[in-house]
Amino acid sequence: MASSPPLLNAALSLRRGEGPRIGAERIALLEALGDLGSIRGAAERAGLSYKTAWDAVQALNNLFETPLVVARAGGRQGGAAELTDSGRALIAAFHRVESELGQVADQLEQGLTGMPEDVGALFWSLGLQTSARNALRGVVTRITEGAVNAEVVLAVGGDAEIVAVVTRESLAALRLAPGRPVVALIKSAFVVLARGEGLLTSARNQIQGVVAGRVDGAVSSEITLDIAEGRTLVATITRESAEAMGLTPGQAVIALVKAPHVILAVE
Repeated sequence: MASSPPLLNAALSLRRGEGPRIGAERIALLEALGDLGSIRGAAERAGLSYKTAWDAVQALNNLFETPLVVARAGGRQGGAAELTDSGRALIAAFHRVESELGQVADQLEQGLTGMPEDVGALFWSLGLQTSARNALRGVVTRITEGAVNAEVVLAVGGDAEIVAVVTRESLAALRLAPGRPVVALIKSAFVVLARGEGLLTSARNQIQGVVAGRVDGAVSSEITLDIAEGRTLVATITRESAEAMGLTPGQAVIALVKAPHVILAVE
């Protein structure tokens, strides 16, 4: 009698809800970056466009506590890249779990129930899917509660902080407290860019950054900012505004985001 096929194949992949399976593809991209030291070369090996690979690197760096890749866009080689210790550790951890896939199959089918907290958090970050262009992992540093809402401050790397305003009900439902890891979701259209110092604005978040890249469309421009320790923030503004501000790589700018426009997500 033929044996039944295994429930899981040898390639580890994770999926939340009905979304596409992900995991191994991003690990393969990281491995290619480590081997080739080039974003363009890694993209070609992984069967991705250069922009898709570059965006994936930025998204991974934003979701983990420390950057996985040190990278810079442009250049003759299409962007130099180097894995950090954290990036190499993630690859090793992924393959350790992959090699013991049979033992953790039941846990994976139950949504990683029973796995150590740090392993579960690692894979939740890898599998996070959202329509928001910006997803930045951070840690709650302080909370100020009001009668209806609460102000939550996150450290997202270096001196960079992001402030969100949530209802008291959300504060309790998400079990937010100092030290809790969270992901801040910000739509790129909610990011306003400004130049100069001493600005007076009602925006609670005034994040210092440096233009890392600019992609122009017929009407809009996508501006990517380096904000701290490999973290990036993307703003979508009109092309006319980008031209008027003279936004070019290396230029210092301030990203303005209203606190109510920041959505918090937890595992």
